[in-house]
Amino acid sequence: MKRRDKIVIGTRGSMLALWQAEFVQRELMKTNPGVTIVLEKIKTTGDMILDVPLAKVGGKGLFVKEIEEAMLRKEIDIAVHSMKDVPTALPESLHLACMTKREDPRDAFLSRDSASFMALPKGASVGTSSLRRQCQLLAARPDIKIEQLRGNLDTRIRKMEEGVYDAVILAAAGIKRMGWADRIKEYIDPEVSLPAIGQGAIGIECRRDDLFMNDALSALQHQETWDCVVAERSFLRRLEGGCQVPIAAHARVIKDGGQNILRLAGLVGSVTGDRIIKDHILVPVKDGEEAGRRLAETLLSRGAGEILKEVYGKEITGY
Repeated sequence: MKRRDKIVIGTRGSMLALWQAEFVQRELMKTNPGVTIVLEKIKTTGDMILDVPLAKVGGKGLFVKEIEEAMLRKEIDIAVHSMKDVPTALPESLHLACMTKREDPRDAFLSRDSASFMALPKGASVGTSSLRRQCQLLAARPDIKIEQLRGNLDTRIRKMEEGVYDAVILAAAGIKRMGWADRIKEYIDPEVSLPAIGQGAIGIECRRDDLFMNDALSALQHQETWDCVVAERSFLRRLEGGCQVPIAAHARVIKDGGQNILRLAGLVGSVTGDRIIKDHILVPVKDGEEAGRRLAETLLSRGAGEILKEVYGKEITGY
């Protein structure tokens, strides 16, 4: 296997994306002394479309497509992604090589005046761009008003501080990575807002045939994160969902009689929050991918397909 003198990391240009890419850069430097590792900022479709809700422009691959194309052209060697943005289907010659240890997967509540989500006054405006959050928040508080919120993390927080919104709901992981945890008023219980598939996890994508990079990235793998996110993505894949549909899933490894068991919770809901179908499954960790499919089938059997048909405009088909 030929040694590499230089590694080029592809990344989006937001503050959070750069933090994640720089984290991977530092980790690779530890195990690859003498190798020059640089970042290449790439603007994606999702970064360029800021005036339209993501759910209306497709959702799938909006934050990864241009980065993958650069990797296929061999302009970059690896791509660092927030796993919640990564489609379940990747180009044939690319794959996810590893995932680093997951940060807090929960949603976070930020507000100038309210101490918690349930303490918001009636009719309060809450900013979010996620149909998953919208569905669950309206189920808990049908009296609030959901407002579309786009832009980078710092932009979203600034809009809330300027009074454009009474509150915003964001991923806790990004806020903590940026060092802004003191702005979080409340970590929302997953029973109220089940997290997005892959939320809090960083994935690294590379070419399947790049033996040097696949070997180098193996040192960054966090197996528990991988096992959990694989189960979540299997659930999403069976439901034919992207990152901007009212689907949620969260897996965690728990101890049961001295054994490691994977607990996967999943949810499908209507955009208005008036219908929510949720359940969970317990399986040995090694069976996470199969668990995702089984849980999806359970929800489909209870009416999730009808809800998603309204969102997609088409039937959810079987394998």
